[in-house]
Amino acid sequence: MARLPLVPRLLRQQPPASGDGVSTAPAAPAQAPAAPARQQPQPRRRPAPSASELRRERRALLRLREERLRDLGGLSLEMYRRDRFREDLLLERCAELIGLEARIHELDTLLGSAKGFRRARPPARCECGAPLLWRARFCANCGRPAAAGGEP
Repeated sequence: MARLPLVPRLLRQQPPASGDGVSTAPAAPAQAPAAPARQQPQPRRRPAPSASELRRERRALLRLREERLRDLGGLSLEMYRRDRFREDLLLERCAELIGLEARIHELDTLLGSAKGFRRARPPARCECGAPLLWRARFCANCGRPAAAGGEP
């Protein structure tokens, strides 16, 4: 199941402002330009979907892409077999595949940026340069006491 692109889902669409108690009688032509323009509030941004949701959508899109790619190959084979090519149909299916690939690339970018925030810190090191294991009290290389218990 293909989902909508992320940007429209993140922005909550505000319904157009209604009359708000204003009479429904038509305004006089002279008054229309003098009315102040209402500023619509900026739509609130929704929080970004979790990485698990993005991965789930990516897996579904990859399955759909593989299925559509097989269908496109079968379609072109049947057209060749019958010697009746419909270029418009092939272009439509190819455009759909390109759209799926663009969404997959967008999800890859979002997942890559989400991983950037959680980069692992470099391991703690002893004065001799050896990496200290987690919760180590002494260096395994030189035997010096670890300053912070080996925590990075």
